[in-house]
Amino acid sequence: MDNLLIKQQEKSDKIGSLESLIKSNSDPRELKRALAVKMSIEGYSDRIIAQILGVSTSFVRDWKKAFKVGGIAGIKLGHKGAIGKLTTEQRREIIEWLKDKDYWHLDELIDHLEDKYEVVYKSKQSYYDLFEASKIRWKRSQKVNPLFDEELVKKKRTEINDFLAKHKTEIETGVMAVLFIDECHLLNGDICGYVWGQTKVRIEVPIKNEKDRQTYFGALNYQTKEFTIEAYPSGNGEATVKFVKNLQRKHPNQKIVLIWDGASYHRFGEFREYLTEVNQAKSPDNLEVTCILFAPNAPQQNPAEDIWLQAKSFLRKYWYLCRSFWAVKKLFELFYDSSKFDFPKIHQYNFSQEIK
Repeated sequence: MDNLLIKQQEKSDKIGSLESLIKSNSDPRELKRALAVKMSIEGYSDRIIAQILGVSTSFVRDWKKAFKVGGIAGIKLGHKGAIGKLTTEQRREIIEWLKDKDYWHLDELIDHLEDKYEVVYKSKQSYYDLFEASKIRWKRSQKVNPLFDEELVKKKRTEINDFLAKHKTEIETGVMAVLFIDECHLLNGDICGYVWGQTKVRIEVPIKNEKDRQTYFGALNYQTKEFTIEAYPSGNGEATVKFVKNLQRKHPNQKIVLIWDGASYHRFGEFREYLTEVNQAKSPDNLEVTCILFAPNAPQQNPAEDIWLQAKSFLRKYWYLCRSFWAVKKLFELFYDSSKFDFPKIHQYNFSQEIK
């Protein structure tokens, strides 16, 4: 109990000293540091503090550490005023500091220069020049699913390749059609991307409703490389059954193998009932429709996904033709009617038992 009281008193003292600094009409830089530390002590996360104060999370971490080591003195400015520019040695130090990480946010660099060297540039180009000198380029961030399991993906790829090798003769003679299936949800906003334009001219794309949406089902034939697409109101069990029935009509007298993701409407409900009806009590080697699932949380396994990306890149290239969502859909569909696709991802699946 005594320890708890002591900790509570220490916390109260720290907050009190910080509040005194905040109320003392201190330098804005000191104020920002004190607020960050005070909010942290009060239980706010670094991310929330950074959002509220408009700083980076590293700014919050650095000044928490400085306060822990030196108290109020640790977060106060060493001297007032600001030097006009960096010295050669300081510039070298900053470049080395920048090289320590794979990526940075501009705010982190601004905070670092202001806090350590008390330099604030009027133009952002001066900060960009430091990034350039450190060989740091402007890049688009990429989405990564934290649930992605590389080992499970490898295991699934081996399983699929083993299946293809086992049924090599049936596939090559047309007894079996292996189809990679995927759905694409086309949005009006998909036409927006990077374009070249005059520096002072804003590039505007006329979009009345960015949420306009069209769902497409696609099937890539492993053997022939033919890609079939059909439009549906949405991705659900009813649309899945209709699409697979159409694929069966397109491949008469062939066994159908569907390789796709584990969406719930691929495994349950209407499609599961259809699968039971069409396969009845046949043995696994004689099923009319066989389903193989990719590893979860890894859409990049599917070669069909790559084709959708090619089509959306095509849309962004000809964005100036898309004056309505009707035009977006027609141009999207035209791509499939007139193009020869690249299949860089389909080569991970082959008849060999060995993964290349």
